[in-house]
Amino acid sequence: MSDKDLQHVDGAYDDSQIQILEGLEAVRVRPSMYIGSTSLVGLHHLISEIVDNSIDEALAGYATHIEVVIHKDHSVTITDDGRGMPVGMNEKLGISTVEVIHTVLHAGGKFGGGGYKVSGGLHGVGASVVNALSTWMKVEVSREGKVHTQEFRRGIPQGPLKITGEAQHTGTQSTFLADAQIFDTLDYDYDILAARLRELAFLNKGLRISITEEREETPLHETFCYEGGIMEYVEFMNRNKEPLHSKVIYMEAVLDTMEVELALQYTAGFVENISSYANNIVTKEGGMHLEGFRRALTKVLNDYGKRFGYIKDGDKLSGEDVREGLTAIVSVKLQEPQFEGQTKQKLGNSEARTVVDQITTEKLSEYLEENPKLGKQILEKGLMAARAREAARKAREISRKSVLESTTLPGKLSDCRSKDPKECEIYLVEGDSAGGTAKTGRDSHFQAVLPLRGKIINVEKQRLDRILSSDSIQNMVAAFGAGVGNEFDLEKLRYDRIIIMTDADVDGAHIRTLLLTFFYRYMRPLIDNGHIYMAMPPLYKVTKGKQHRYAYDDEQKEQVMEEMGGKESQFEIQRYKGLGEMTEHQLWETTMDPSTRTLRRANVDDAKVADEILTILMGEKVEPRREFIEKNANKANIDV
Repeated sequence: MSDKDLQHVDGAYDDSQIQILEGLEAVRVRPSMYIGSTSLVGLHHLISEIVDNSIDEALAGYATHIEVVIHKDHSVTITDDGRGMPVGMNEKLGISTVEVIHTVLHAGGKFGGGGYKVSGGLHGVGASVVNALSTWMKVEVSREGKVHTQEFRRGIPQGPLKITGEAQHTGTQSTFLADAQIFDTLDYDYDILAARLRELAFLNKGLRISITEEREETPLHETFCYEGGIMEYVEFMNRNKEPLHSKVIYMEAVLDTMEVELALQYTAGFVENISSYANNIVTKEGGMHLEGFRRALTKVLNDYGKRFGYIKDGDKLSGEDVREGLTAIVSVKLQEPQFEGQTKQKLGNSEARTVVDQITTEKLSEYLEENPKLGKQILEKGLMAARAREAARKAREISRKSVLESTTLPGKLSDCRSKDPKECEIYLVEGDSAGGTAKTGRDSHFQAVLPLRGKIINVEKQRLDRILSSDSIQNMVAAFGAGVGNEFDLEKLRYDRIIIMTDADVDGAHIRTLLLTFFYRYMRPLIDNGHIYMAMPPLYKVTKGKQHRYAYDDEQKEQVMEEMGGKESQFEIQRYKGLGEMTEHQLWETTMDPSTRTLRRANVDDAKVADEILTILMGEKVEPRREFIEKNANKANIDV
C-alpha cells in the first residue's frame, strides 16, 4: 500500500506519525509484551520476576531464605539474604547500578559478565518491568555494612541511591504497589502464589521460602523448605495416589556444564503427570529437555524388556505406554537457556535433549539393573498399557466407522441445522427430562442438545479403552467429530461452543467435574482454545405481580427482592431443584438465549482444580484436604 493509500485510509500520514518510546515508557504502553497479560496472571508475574532474581542468588550459592509479604494495601515486599545488588556507580550512564537495574531494559548480571553461572532471569527486564508497572517501588540493599535505599514512582527515580542506615547482614528488599491504571485487579491469589513458592522450594533443596498474607483478619503464613528437593516434590504430587513403588527414583548429574535432576515414581493410576523446569522456570510447553527424557525413558524400557524377555521380538512399547501412571520432575540448570518469549513456555536448547537423554539412559539403566523386581513391575504396567492402547485404537475405529456409516449421529443428539461450526454450539445436558425441555426451547438453527445419562465415567480410574466403552463418552466423541486422545483434531470440531449445562446441586457439580476432567485429559485443545463453557442456570425465580426476575444464589435473591421493593408476602419464590423443572420458555430466557444467558468460559486452571478435587475425592484421606476443596471449588464452578 502506498503513502497516498495510507493517507486515504487513515488521514494524515507523515513523519510526525512515527513515535519513539523511550526508557520504560514502552513497557507501560505495551505491558503484555513483557508480562503476558494485565490480568491476575500478569499481576502474579510481577512477584515472580523479583522472586526469580532472589532465586538466582540462591542458585549462585549465596541466598538461603526468601520472604514474600502481601500487605493490606496490596503492596508486596520480597526480601532475600543474598549478596545484595551492586551499589556502585555505572561509569557509562553516571547513575548507580541499582538505578540501572530498575530503569534500563536489558541491564543485568546475566549476560555472561560472570555475576551468575545459572539464571532464570535472562533478558534483564525483570526488575525494570516491575518498576515500570508499579505506582511506586522502594528498593533497600544491605551491602558493605550499609543500607542503600532508592524510591521510584511509575518507573521514575525520586532521587539518587542514598545510604539510609547501618546493615548487619547482606541482601535485597524490594517493595512495590502494582499500578491500578495498568492491571485489571490488584487482588493477589494467595493459594496460587503459595503453590508457586512451594514449587520453587522443591526445586531448590534446602532453600527456605516464606509467604505471609496480611490482608486477612488472621494473617496467613507458610514456610517451605525441602531437603529432599524434587524427590519430595514427586511424593507431594502423588500424595493422594497409590505408588507402584515406595521409593522415588532419583537421578542427578552434571554434563557439559549442564546440571540435570530427575525424579520419577510410577502409580497404579493411568494418567501421566510430568512437569519440566529450566533454571527453576516451569516450561509448560516442555521443550528439548522433556523430549530427551521421554526418548530415553522409552528406549531404556524397551531395551530392558527385550533383554530380559518381557518384550518379544517385533513388539515395542510406545512412549505413551511407558509413561502411563508416571509422575516425574525433569529439572535442568544451564548457562545459556533459550526460551520462547519473555514468559518462557518452552526450552529450545538442542543440547539439553542430548544431555538429558544421555544422563537418563545411563542412570535409569543402572537403576533397573540394580532393582530387577521394580523393572519387572514397570514393564508389566507398560505391557498392560500397550494392550489397552490397542483396544482403544480398535474402539476408536469402531466409533469412527459407526459415525461415518450411519445416516444420523449417535445417541440422543438433537443436532442443529447450521453446518457452519463457527456459529454452532452444543449443550451437554443432565438427564432426559432437561434434555427434552432444552430440545424444545432451543434455537434449532445453531443450538444442538445432547442429554447425558447420569454421571459419566471417572477417567482418573480407567484406561482409554474402558473410557471409550461408555455410551456418554462415545456420544460426545461422535457428536464433536474431532476424535479423542492423541488423535484429537481441533480442525474437525463441529461446534465452536461446547456448553456444560447441569443442575445447580451437588450431583450437577459432580457431573461438571467429571466432564472437565475428561476434556482436560483427552480433549485438552478444547480447553486451551476456549471452546468449553459452563452454563449458569438460576436457582430462583422471584415474582411480584406481573414482574419476575431470576437469582443465581441466596444473596442475589435478597438483592432482587430489595430492588423490586414491597413486602415479603407480595413475592412468589420458585426454587429450581433441576433444569427439568423449568419450562422451555424459562430455560431459553435464563440459560440458552445468547442475549440474556450467563456463560462462564472454562480455562486450564478450572480443569486443574476439577482434576485435583477428583483426585482428592478418590483418595482415602479426604478430610485433611476438605479445606482445599471448599476453598477452591468456586474456581471451577464446583459446589461441594
